[in-house]
Amino acid sequence: MSVKRPNIILITSDQQRADCNGFENPHIKTPHIDSLARDGTRFNACMTPNLVCQPSRASILTGLLPLTHGVWDNGVDLDPKVGERGFAGTLAKAGYRSAFIGKAHFATKATFAPTGTPECNKSQAKYGPDWYGPYMGFDYAELTVLGHTHRTRPLDRPPMGHYERWFISRGKDEEGYKLWAQSSRPDTGAAQTWNSALPVSWHSSTWAADRTIDLLTHHDKQKPLAMWVSFPDPHHPFDCPEPWSQLYDPKSIVLPKHRTMDLERRPWWHKAQLEGVPQLADPEMRKFRAEGSRVPVQTDSQLAEMTSNYYGMISLIDHNVGRILNALDDLGYAEDTLIVYSTDHGDMLGNHGLYLKGPTPYEDLMRVTMVARGPGVKANQVVAEPVSTLDLAATFYDAAGVSSPNALQGRSLKDLLAGKSAPRDAAYSEWHVHPSRCGVGLQLRTVRTRDWKCTFELGSGAGEMYKLKDDPKEMDNFFDDPGYAKVKKEMHDLMLARPGKVQDKLAEPIGMA
Repeated sequence: MSVKRPNIILITSDQQRADCNGFENPHIKTPHIDSLARDGTRFNACMTPNLVCQPSRASILTGLLPLTHGVWDNGVDLDPKVGERGFAGTLAKAGYRSAFIGKAHFATKATFAPTGTPECNKSQAKYGPDWYGPYMGFDYAELTVLGHTHRTRPLDRPPMGHYERWFISRGKDEEGYKLWAQSSRPDTGAAQTWNSALPVSWHSSTWAADRTIDLLTHHDKQKPLAMWVSFPDPHHPFDCPEPWSQLYDPKSIVLPKHRTMDLERRPWWHKAQLEGVPQLADPEMRKFRAEGSRVPVQTDSQLAEMTSNYYGMISLIDHNVGRILNALDDLGYAEDTLIVYSTDHGDMLGNHGLYLKGPTPYEDLMRVTMVARGPGVKANQVVAEPVSTLDLAATFYDAAGVSSPNALQGRSLKDLLAGKSAPRDAAYSEWHVHPSRCGVGLQLRTVRTRDWKCTFELGSGAGEMYKLKDDPKEMDNFFDDPGYAKVKKEMHDLMLARPGKVQDKLAEPIGMA
């Protein structure tokens, strides 16, 4: 990295598969993210520390694994004392201005009782239109709290978050909200999918870029900037606005080869998590969890419609990433800015007959995009080492020349970014699945090396193990194959060698997982 302390800008999407960028999938148009990859480095084996939002985002911020920072599932809030010792708070103490724009999801929205956070739907009286942070170490924050409005779930009143308050005021008589729920062409019956009539200028992706560019324009260049820009898409529902919903013809979409369920080849919990009843006392929450996070089997035409909208949402994000990159150029920041683009986790998108996300740690969910450009970053480089978004905090500390206040479980990517050899044994992902999600409690530990991936369910002793080198689609489970007992033991030893301490007592959920 350069001697001068660089600006650091992390840009994330939500629920974007690693193969949904132009540099991996020629059917998707992401010219600006592709340019970051050409001008910098991309990691083709980057893993998420968890398969859902809150734990993985807490890991990005802190550099700690979920069972160490304590956010072991959605519905468990990140302790502010832990969050404030993450990269934002640490860099702010070292002289950076720290800012957050977009979807944070460090805390739970749908809570059982008021929790007092700016993301809690029962605590909004504390956070009016004049609140702009601090939050979790970020000096300044403009939040998209809801992130994903659902047709079957009324908008909170009063609306939460900076974006939501702005959005609900668009037009007359909440015109923006009404247009968002309308379809610009007939629905096909694809689950949670429609072409939204919302004007793109009122969309959350446009808003996030607008607010980012405004902040960059008014930033005092005498102080380095550490900023996280978080787009809420392409998380479901797949409600892409015009003209981006027209960018991909569903008839031309290439569907997954293995798009039927194959539960007989999988460990027991793959089936159980589809059939269980979410254990939630609140009937409205239970109904939403049962219906909102599960998708009935889709026809090929329905899956194609869903996928085309998902692609459109990604291309809209890419367009706004381009706007941010142009602003960095115009304002003279580009040469002195480390830019990272990544996401929190992926989406099944019909592979193995599954949709959205859940406790099925296929590459579809666990492998995520990560590209970086900036001082000290080798251009046009592809890194195959198993790395993690867990590594970002350590990387940012290295770039800024500061020490971490914690013993991190992530490792700096500095040498890999510079093109040096820095072998990695494995990347880790872990998830204690609460029964409120799918009616079954699980203790999942996943280890991913270059060639293998193995998941252990500690409660039952069951698991799954795939030879990714020869079986990238994860069709053949070798977990109980005696011919691969040696490999399984090696993976088990790696699992036990997980760095850092697991919390002795994990907090109970305070809201819907």
